[in-house]
Amino acid sequence: MNVSVVLLRCRTSDRTPAAGRGAETLAPLVGAALGVEPRVIGSAGEPRAARYDDDLRDSRGCLLEAGGQVDDALSGGKRPLLLGGDCSLCLTTLAAALRHRPEARVLWLDGHGDYNTPETTESGFLGGMCLAGACGEWDAGLAEPVRPERVVLAGVRNLDDGERQLLERSPATVIGASAVETLVAVKNALDGAPAFVHLDLDVIDPEHFPAQFPAPGGLHPDKLYDLLDSVTEDCELVGLEVTAFEAPEDERARRVAAETAMHVLEPLLDALSGERQSRE
Repeated sequence: MNVSVVLLRCRTSDRTPAAGRGAETLAPLVGAALGVEPRVIGSAGEPRAARYDDDLRDSRGCLLEAGGQVDDALSGGKRPLLLGGDCSLCLTTLAAALRHRPEARVLWLDGHGDYNTPETTESGFLGGMCLAGACGEWDAGLAEPVRPERVVLAGVRNLDDGERQLLERSPATVIGASAVETLVAVKNALDGAPAFVHLDLDVIDPEHFPAQFPAPGGLHPDKLYDLLDSVTEDCELVGLEVTAFEAPEDERARRVAAETAMHVLEPLLDALSGERQSRE
């Protein structure tokens, strides 16, 4: 199976230019690692702090395009790899992936739950509500919801009170970053099922990686590498989306951060390219 690499450059709910810069930084590196020329969708929009309903309206075309890219790839026998600035793209991508592979699970790696609703949100940030929208906790009007029991959140350590209560009632599995047995817990929760991976890079501890919304107590890059290596050993990788690389303006700092990102991505890229199978 070939890989479709897409840089989603259009704005979803980006509030800083750094996340878009991060996606642009990673795209050629990922493409080179896979031997695939990335496709660029859209052009950069102006970052701004907007309410979720404004962003939902203004970014509707971009969000639908994100899901369309996953749908097109899987329909064509390819595995999708999307690079975007913000988690909001999941409002359409998760539904597209599980429509093709209903037996799959979503592995959501993020320092935040992104499980707020219009009633619980403290910030009005669409990026902090997107997983709840994808799971049908509120209606974004973009795609059929995925079943929360198919979702495994890991590395989560920053939750608002309202979203914490929603997750406690939800059948989704939530695994923190501080648990000693995080890797084992993730393996058990996935139970060998095919996996679509959402990797928000702020799952990494901010001591080791830049973040727009730093959440202390995250995973060390080497621990995240081990987790992803273990996942790809047990599970077929259906597809992958990578968000929230808050790339520094300084070129040297950006290069160092990109090296860290590519390090943790290595097991996933090996799985997508077939190198893991060839090694085994």
